[in-house]
Amino acid sequence: MKAIILITSLFLFALAQAQTHTALDTIYANDTKNVALFFPEPIRQGITGSDNFVFTYNREKEQYFGLLQAKPGKESNLLVINRNGSIFSYIVSYKKQLSKLNYFIPLSSSIGNEKPIVPDSIQVVSTEENIDNRTYYYQKFCSYLLNRYQRVGRIKKRTQGIVLTVENIVFDKEELYFVMRIENNSSMDYDLNFLNLSIETRQKGKRKSLQRLYQEPIYKYLSPSKIVEGKMVRLVYVMPKFSLSNERRAILELNEKDGERNIELKISHRYINNPN
Repeated sequence: MKAIILITSLFLFALAQAQTHTALDTIYANDTKNVALFFPEPIRQGITGSDNFVFTYNREKEQYFGLLQAKPGKESNLLVINRNGSIFSYIVSYKKQLSKLNYFIPLSSSIGNEKPIVPDSIQVVSTEENIDNRTYYYQKFCSYLLNRYQRVGRIKKRTQGIVLTVENIVFDKEELYFVMRIENNSSMDYDLNFLNLSIETRQKGKRKSLQRLYQEPIYKYLSPSKIVEGKMVRLVYVMPKFSLSNERRAILELNEKDGERNIELKISHRYINNPN
């Protein structure tokens, strides 16, 4: 039975290869670390072409991720089929030192589908499904950033025991990810009214003034409603990509519900224009 499944999978791989002319990406792994691959749909089947590569995933309950490990040897290939029939194919290679341990694989990386897609069925793909895929990607990438502990600079402000910090600003695809931390070092809980990001423009002329334009986040990850006394929370805002001129800067406004422990944190255009 396993032989039949393997032969079928290899046939699908050969068929997909014949239908695409793009070079396959290479994923590196070793025998001391787990390399995690996150897919847009749960994994139904995953096969490596050589015994020195092992791809493990939950065969009983379909999940979105699998783990890859490798022993020294020649490079091989990895074939993964998602629950919806999407096929993903990669070259896998052993590497002693790994610079990347997590791969977030978008649906656009699929080399094809195991079931033929007729023209009528293409229109059935709904906007809601695309939104779900994008939200899933935001969720996984935000989680990755919170575990990364990378810094963009010293962007911090405090008042009455409340500390607001921008730990990192990361550019990915068409979005900016703001990784933030709120600390409550006071003796009272902090009820959050809002945390807003705005663009502030300095108007030139005899009557100098400031104009602010609120920026709506595309996605909020782990946004809290309360920070308990003595505790700290970390969260991520996903914003549409933007850049700032010398006359403009970003403003983070942290506002307390039924309180006055409010913070305005100014972010220079240099940090926005030079993200990680």
